[in-house]
This record gives sequence, C-alpha cells and structure tokens, in this order.
Amino acid sequence: MFGDNIRRLDLDEAKALPFVRQPVFLLFLMAFAMPIAFATWSALLNNFVIEVAGFTGVEIGWLHTVREIPGFLAIGVIFLIIFVREQVLGLISLILLGLATGMTAYFPQFGGILMLTLLSSIGFHYYETVNQSLQLQWIDKAKAPQTLGWLTAAGSFASLIAYGLLVLTWKTFDLSYETVYLIAGGITVLIAAFCLFYFPQFETPHPQNKKMVLRKRYWLYYALQFVSGARRQIFVVFAAFMMVERFGFEVHEITGLFLINYVANMIFAPLIGRAIGVFGERKMLVFEYVGLTLVFLAYGGIYYFGWGVVLAAGLYVVNHLFFSMAFALKTYFQKIADPADIAPTAAVAFTINHIAAVFLPVVLGYMWVSSPASVFIAAAGMAVTSLALSFLIPRHPEPGHETIFARLKPVAAQ
Repeated sequence: MFGDNIRRLDLDEAKALPFVRQPVFLLFLMAFAMPIAFATWSALLNNFVIEVAGFTGVEIGWLHTVREIPGFLAIGVIFLIIFVREQVLGLISLILLGLATGMTAYFPQFGGILMLTLLSSIGFHYYETVNQSLQLQWIDKAKAPQTLGWLTAAGSFASLIAYGLLVLTWKTFDLSYETVYLIAGGITVLIAAFCLFYFPQFETPHPQNKKMVLRKRYWLYYALQFVSGARRQIFVVFAAFMMVERFGFEVHEITGLFLINYVANMIFAPLIGRAIGVFGERKMLVFEYVGLTLVFLAYGGIYYFGWGVVLAAGLYVVNHLFFSMAFALKTYFQKIADPADIAPTAAVAFTINHIAAVFLPVVLGYMWVSSPASVFIAAAGMAVTSLALSFLIPRHPEPGHETIFARLKPVAAQ
C-alpha cells in the first residue's frame, strides 16, 4: 500500500523527533495548506460565477448542492482507510483540492464549473474528514482545546496571506481569475506533496475501527452535527452572495471583508480554545448559538428594514467569529468517544453534517429569488434548535456521561 516504504513511528517515539517532523507540526502544515486553495476559491467564487458565467441564486444553489455531495459521501473514507492510511489519504485529498482549484477558471461554463467544483469538493471534504480524525487521535485531550485553537489560527493566517495578496494585487496588476486560481492551487499541491514524503507515518496506540460506527450514546453529537451543517450552509452559500448581489461588492472588496475575518480569527481562535478549556463545551456552544441566532435575525432585517452595507459587513465578520467556536463540538466528541471510534465517527459525522447541505442550497436558492430575508430567518430557527440541543451537554462529558440524561456507568459497545 502507498506509504508502506516510509518509516513508521508510534506517537511516543515521535516525541523524540525535532518539532518540525512531529505529528502536530504536520497538522499545522496541513492546516496552512488547505486554506490557500480553498480560501482563494471562496474569495473569487461569487464574482467569478456572476461576472463570467452569469449565475443567479438558482445556479449558485445548484453549485453548492454539487459541492456538498462529497461531504454527504464522506462515509466513504471508512472504506478507503482499509487500503490507504489516514495520513496518506488526507494529503492525497489536499493535492486533489489544489489541482481542481488551479483548473477552475479554465472551464467557465455551468457544466465545467460544476465538474471542477465536484472534484475540489471531494478533495476538501475527504481532507477535512481525515484531518478531524487525526487531530483527535494525535492531540492529547488536556491540550486539545488550546491546540485546536492554534490550528484554527494557522488556517486563518494562510487565508490572511491569500486574501491580503488578492487585495493588494487584484487591481494593481489586473490579475485574471486563471492566474490566481492556478497559483493558489499550485501552492497547496506543493505543500501537500512535500508533507507526503517528508514526514514518517505516525502510528496511534488505538487502531481504528474500519467499518461504519453508529452508537446510541453519540446521538447528541449526531444531532448537533446535523443542525450545524444545515445552518452553516445558509451562511456559506448566501451571506457572501448577498454582499455581491445586493451591495455590488467587487473582488477586492469581498476579499477585504474576508481579510478582516481571518485577522479576527487569528487573534481570537487561541483565546476561544483557552476559554473552552476553562468554561467547558456546553457554555461555549450556548454562547455561539445565541450569537448566531441574533446575527441571522439581523441579516433578515437588512431586507425587511433596508439596513445598510456597514451593518451587513459587520454581521459577516461577527458571524465568522461565532463559527470559530465550533471546534468545541470536536472536543466534546473527543471526551465521550471510544478512541477506536474516532476515524469512522468522523466520517459518519461529516455525512450527517451534509445531509441537509445536499438539498438545502437548491431549495433555498429558489426561495432566495422571491424572499432573501426568509432564508436568513430559517437559519435563525436552526440556530435556536442548536441552542436547545447544547443545553443537553454535561459540564464534564465523558464515556457513560454523554448527555445530562445519561448516568455515569461502564460503557458497553452500543
């Protein structure tokens, strides 16, 4: 199998390596590489499809539905890790993301954009599934909130570089979509290929189950993932689209807005990680979902009351900050999970997260044409649902005490 000729080390042995060859540093490089392609794709997407392909809300809804199909099929990772190690699969997925991103602007027709979007999405979603699994296997529970905060900051720093260069160079050098997509995708490919051959294969002490795992005691985690996926889709698909369609944002302006987001994430993500360690997952998720409810209601107010561009831009930044708290859901699962369940449950969770994402963009795309405000009101309702579910998380979750209804008891496989 691919990677078998590369040296293998268990996590304890890896601690003797220089930091730049340890598992955590690999996670940082992966966290840095992914946003260079994905953030650039996202920053240019709305302007690209409107200016070049003439998309309306209907076409953008179809595009995002196609983009989410691989997320719905992330459960296929369970089958792939029978044949390919998780570490290798994650890096190959990054390479696919970079290649597809690099080719995006060379196929500006509706069918071509959908095909390249599908390929980049396979890379993105399979990378994210494996990456989440490796994070929870390689990072110590006690250090997880803080380390995940720093990993989020690293991704934000990569996005900051990509967006900063776009803001500074897009108009100055009259860049084309082809040039920018090709450079961004190429950098991601180079970093992933370097990691593929530079790092040893790291062995975890708990071999992962290589079959689908659905356990009754994880039901709250599954429910939170489902609602989170539905709610987040509305923001990902329609918030930036609104900035372009309603307020006429150009590439350098929408990119500048993204730039502010990632500066804020770089500053606050490590602080959020520390706060999760101090206050626990329940309080942080309650705070996130209350905030998101208010933000989505305010988005609706932009259409109902004619509120202006400054408020819309501010809401976009605040929304991103609340989303940066979402890794509290990862640490909640890490605390309640059987260590052997992490990889298959990461795949199952990604599929659950994308159930609504497959059909919501199309349905809401048609709704958007007649009433954009109603789309954001629906998102507020989903945030309220997440809020209600978050109250069921115990202050100190662990196996046998996954919800406030569960009595602490020995955990049987269920």
